[in-house]
Amino acid sequence: MRIRDTLGRKGNIVVGLDVGTTKICAIVAEVRGGKTDIIAIGSAPSTGMRKGVVINIESTVDSIKKAVKDAEAMAGIEIKSVYVGITGGHIKGFESYGAVGIKGKEVKPQDVERAIDSGSVVYVPLDREVLHIIPTEFILDGQDGIKDPVGMAGVRLEVKVHIVTGAVSSVQNLLKCCEGAGIEVIDIVLEPIASAAAVLTEDEKDLGAALVDIGGGTTDIAIYKDGSLRHTAVLALGGNHFTNDIGIGLRIPAQEAERIKRKYGCAITSMVDKAEEMDVAGADKQVRKIPRRYIAEIIQPRCEELTELIKREIENSSGLEPGLSGVILTGGASLLAGLDRLMEANLGLSVRIGMPDGIESSCDSNSPLFQSNVNNPMYSTGIGLILHGTDGEPVPNPELLGRINGDVFNGIFDRMKEWVRNLFGVNGHELRGK
Repeated sequence: MRIRDTLGRKGNIVVGLDVGTTKICAIVAEVRGGKTDIIAIGSAPSTGMRKGVVINIESTVDSIKKAVKDAEAMAGIEIKSVYVGITGGHIKGFESYGAVGIKGKEVKPQDVERAIDSGSVVYVPLDREVLHIIPTEFILDGQDGIKDPVGMAGVRLEVKVHIVTGAVSSVQNLLKCCEGAGIEVIDIVLEPIASAAAVLTEDEKDLGAALVDIGGGTTDIAIYKDGSLRHTAVLALGGNHFTNDIGIGLRIPAQEAERIKRKYGCAITSMVDKAEEMDVAGADKQVRKIPRRYIAEIIQPRCEELTELIKREIENSSGLEPGLSGVILTGGASLLAGLDRLMEANLGLSVRIGMPDGIESSCDSNSPLFQSNVNNPMYSTGIGLILHGTDGEPVPNPELLGRINGDVFNGIFDRMKEWVRNLFGVNGHELRGK
């Protein structure tokens, strides 16, 4: 990580950049002695994104610069490189399969590497980029459910992999925005994978859980089972839709609608006292009183629509639904009052609010740049990006990043091969697409 340190920090610095539809957030962590300490958070309104995709490069560059500048001011460093998250309706995930014969009748790291390579040989249209190739399960001589086959005896090794792709144009525009802000991208990570790293427990991943990250423009889903990622999806519906519905229903500006949603919003009409009223300012600045219950009546149908889309995604995720232990909600919009209860009732699964865990924070909570506790669900993706950056040696996709960063990633495949050979537990690690 290239930085200029003005405070004499001795740990390794890792930065996660969450480029969202409503906000852009840069989170800085110092990794020292096996501990991850959040030392700075910078954020800025996002005006150049729509449903997780860049629609205005100049506006997005300006927002990234602002978020990074705030983080630099709080941390006392100069940020030059980041791990960046990606989402949007263009993201697609699918399963693939590979198999190889074993020489010497004992599985070696090279055999694992060859198996994953064989599972990665799939047709990808020219307008798509492979973002992740993630081994989910190994099968040795018909024995399934193997997480780490290295050292085991056998003659045929099979592997199931989950492949995530994105639209070339969307990926390149995101990279261009980072480059325009003077930031080098170390790696691009699918946002629900990052969020899952921050909020899911190992037990939840083993037993089966659906991570649902509700952002401003999208809802990201990652389903885990038996400790492995099994399904990913991005829904083009998020917290902004709640805000827009309120704005249209009350005929008020978007800024006032957002305030109303955060302060008075509720996903279940019956939870709101019929007699409770609130003040609402219209476009003419005139304040009028309306029943708070009316806000819930506006929001609840949209919450039910989102829940139905999530349910459909879970049902379509290769038959994983019966084995799921629950749903973990995270992201800023997950804090809407009653949303967890509504989803629990409609999904028939236990639902909890997931907050970033396993990290410490030495952020100055009195700083004007500091907005809320780092354990807030709104920071799950950014903190997950940091955890991704501190977990071993993540290997970027050289072709993907090389289009923007030139020759800096030349020879990366040799490092990837060596990285795989040194793995003792392949499952759960991520290989970048070729």
